[in-house]
Amino acid sequence: MTQLLSSKQYIQSLPRFITLCERNYLRAIKLLPNEQVGECRTIDLASARYELRIDDVKKYTTDIRIKQQHAITPYLPHFELAVRLYHDAKVAEVIQHDYHSKIKPSYGYPNPDMHQKDEKYQINAFLADWLMICLEKGRVHLNWDVNNGLV
Repeated sequence: MTQLLSSKQYIQSLPRFITLCERNYLRAIKLLPNEQVGECRTIDLASARYELRIDDVKKYTTDIRIKQQHAITPYLPHFELAVRLYHDAKVAEVIQHDYHSKIKPSYGYPNPDMHQKDEKYQINAFLADWLMICLEKGRVHLNWDVNNGLV
C-alpha cells in the first residue's frame, strides 16, 4: 500500500503564533492564583468545573496545569493542558495536552497519530478561546479572609 504525502509542507507563521502566545500570556496572568507551587484556583464555567494549578515556578518561567474536574457529558472526555508561561518574553505556550507530551511545530499529513498539520497552533488557539471565555463568563471561588489574618 502506498502512502500519499502532500508535496507542500506546512510552514507555521511565526508572527501569528507569537501574537497568539502573547495574548495567552496576558489572559493567563489574570487568572493565576498566587505564584507558589501547588496553589490552585477553581473556575466554574457553564456546567463544568476547571482547576488551574501552579506546578512549577522558576526565575523566568511558570508551569501551570489546567484540568477539567467534572465531565460535561459522557461523550466529552476530560481535558488537561500543561502551559508554560515565559515571563521574560511574556508568552504562554501549551507544552502538553491530554497526556500527549511534546507537541511538534508541524506534522506531516497523513500521519499515524492523526495529528493535524498545524496542531500546535490549534491547541494554543483553543487555550486562547478557553482563557477568553473564562475571563468573560467564568466564576471563580474566592477564599476571603475577612479579618486579614488578625484573629
